[in-house]
Amino acid sequence: MQDNNALKEKMTSAPRSPGVYIMLDALGKVIYVGKANDLKSRVDSYFTGKDTRSMAPFLMARLNNIEFITTATEKEALILENNLIKKHHPRYNVILRDDKTYYHLSLDPAEKYPRLQLVRKRLNNTALYFGPYPSGLAAKETLRFVQQVFPLRTCRNRDFLLRSRPCLEYQIGRCLAPCKCLIDEAEYRKLAENAVSFLQGRRRELISDLKNQMEEAAQDLNYEEAARLRDRIGALELALEKQNVDWGSAQDQDVLGIYADQDTNQLCILFVRGGKLLGSKSFTPLKTKADKSEIISSALQQYYDGFNVPEEIILPGHLPDENVIAEWLADKKQKKVLISVPRRGAKKALLDMACANARELLISGQKKAEQRTAALQVLQDKLSLSQLPRRIECYDISNISGKNAVGSMVVFQDSEPDKSGYRRFRIKAIDEPDDYGMMREVLTRRFKGSDPLPDLVVVDGGKGQLNVALSVLGELKIKLDVIGLAKEERTYLAAKNKLRGKAVKSEDRVYLPRRKDAVFLSSRPAALLLLQRVRDEAHRFAVSYHHTLKQKNDFHSILDTIPDMGKERKKKLLKHLGSAYQAQNASLEDLQKVPGIGKELAEKIYSYLRNEK
Repeated sequence: MQDNNALKEKMTSAPRSPGVYIMLDALGKVIYVGKANDLKSRVDSYFTGKDTRSMAPFLMARLNNIEFITTATEKEALILENNLIKKHHPRYNVILRDDKTYYHLSLDPAEKYPRLQLVRKRLNNTALYFGPYPSGLAAKETLRFVQQVFPLRTCRNRDFLLRSRPCLEYQIGRCLAPCKCLIDEAEYRKLAENAVSFLQGRRRELISDLKNQMEEAAQDLNYEEAARLRDRIGALELALEKQNVDWGSAQDQDVLGIYADQDTNQLCILFVRGGKLLGSKSFTPLKTKADKSEIISSALQQYYDGFNVPEEIILPGHLPDENVIAEWLADKKQKKVLISVPRRGAKKALLDMACANARELLISGQKKAEQRTAALQVLQDKLSLSQLPRRIECYDISNISGKNAVGSMVVFQDSEPDKSGYRRFRIKAIDEPDDYGMMREVLTRRFKGSDPLPDLVVVDGGKGQLNVALSVLGELKIKLDVIGLAKEERTYLAAKNKLRGKAVKSEDRVYLPRRKDAVFLSSRPAALLLLQRVRDEAHRFAVSYHHTLKQKNDFHSILDTIPDMGKERKKKLLKHLGSAYQAQNASLEDLQKVPGIGKELAEKIYSYLRNEK
């Protein structure tokens, strides 16, 4: 911390009101954002030693400037703090990250005929969201079951509006064809409401309501409707029987568990809906010196800023800002949200389960990290690398006889894909089958850029591709570890029918610079598997881009190359003349008759198409 008069003056003149304080380092970068009901009192605690958090000394050592934003209430300060953390990602704040993106089911009640969709992000503020589900398979199975019991439409809005007759879903009894008004809006709305009740966990109430509807239908002699309701009730009762973990409460609850090992903290949330434990959600471990209450408080603010708020949240301990967080949650829920810290009973058992899950997640993650580091260490030792290959880049080429040629670059950081570093290359200089030339172009374009250098470069191929990589790096005067990975046949002795003979096995070989013979890593399966994962990901990424370009070019016609020819004029030309072939062979008079094509443009089109023949 710089002890200058300007900073001291800012400290002494801090406002005595609710708000947010923003701490910056010598480069002007935001390193911490905090909120307070009394900004002056909170900031003074850093300088008087009243802030006993273990991270406070690290924060103060880097502090160079501080800014204040006052708010009317502490709740407004909480909202502003959350927004600033998301914007600046300060180093010393707790930043909650999912370990994966979870599926939700979404239904928009504002639509005339609502439908259920699988989504990953909340993009519609008017829609209802259900979940998250612990896996994509679980979400799809839930959607499939709900669709069978409550046959809502599945088609997209555009297809729904343009459909000329009911689709196959109607024929097999999985849709009631609202597209052709074969079900009235009120009846469909009731069906959608029942689906929502099921997904919200109000299943016993739903079954009771459906039984009343079934009895009414039977009394009105509407036996077909009564039979449909009977089957629906049976399916729901069977689903209830399969859910054996019942915690005896009708409330929707989220249970937040936490486990810490030194400075590493693992969070886990259990989802209880209508008394049923439906699943869990985990996050990337947090490495921070912040105390447990600050971690939990930050997690609540960041998580419920993007997900549905339940009726009750169970926590492992009370929070200093618990009241203001409860008020903020109530505003989002539009009703009171209970925050509880149980000491005994069923809720304490749930809390213990959440903390135990957090512990298992952290231990499991640490074991995997150790295994990944061990695999990297084997690669360094066996391949004589200059440093531990924490960042690995792999390159591959994909083309068909030189056409639609592309290159791919994938990045693995600490043995895991880092997709933010992936790059695709469209080969420009070569239009013939020359893999070496293509690899040279890709590597030259990559290493002439400003991206951070890797610890290890892997090229998909043998000695030829390896030499290309070494040549490019040598020309650019860049020193890096480079290897080639190629699948080749290996002959070895094997026992067969009690006789010894030769057998052939396809196996990956690693080619190293200045070494004649390839290296086999068969005896080190973890290290070999890592290289294979990197190579296979580069191959997948290259092939997918190649297919995209090929498909685009396959549907490309000569009309797309005509100057001043937009999409609308192209459509009019095709509609009037029938095809691109007919357009290319049309006379000038025929082109002038096309609506929207004037005499001047018709002459341009005619001249261009004649020259292209």
